[in-house]
Amino acid sequence: MSILAWRLLQDRLPTKINLLRRSILQQDAARCVARCDHEETASHLFIHCDLFNSLWQYIRSWLGVAGADHRNIGDHFLKFIHCTGYSKRRISFLQLIWLLGVWLVWNERNNRFFNNIQTPIIQILDKVKSHSYWWLKAKNVMFLYGFQRWWSDPMVCSGID
Repeated sequence: MSILAWRLLQDRLPTKINLLRRSILQQDAARCVARCDHEETASHLFIHCDLFNSLWQYIRSWLGVAGADHRNIGDHFLKFIHCTGYSKRRISFLQLIWLLGVWLVWNERNNRFFNNIQTPIIQILDKVKSHSYWWLKAKNVMFLYGFQRWWSDPMVCSGID
């Protein structure tokens, strides 16, 4: 996930526009996989596409935090990880959630592009919740909260709120 995030922040992912620039795809194949009639740039795919932008709105709602989307991915990342303050624990937790969001959007993009399989955004949100739960549970043996509690109040369960 870290390599994916680094490549995303450097605009080095093989998005359709980047493939078009390298003459791997033709112009007519550069549209977003969400069929929103925009070119598939990293910025569009991860933060401007109506479909995938809704995932970030659902994630913020689940976390109980407010935030605005930004024009570029770097600002989106920084504002997301600092939306609840600047403590190390909060930043680390929100980095995990942001990385999961990015990773799952990229996986969904690839499923749509290569396999013609579309997962509803609400199911991708469920994956964010379950993957983050299992990652935190594996990292912290003394994680006391169950799955249902995690789904309803992740900030309390992670010791942030």
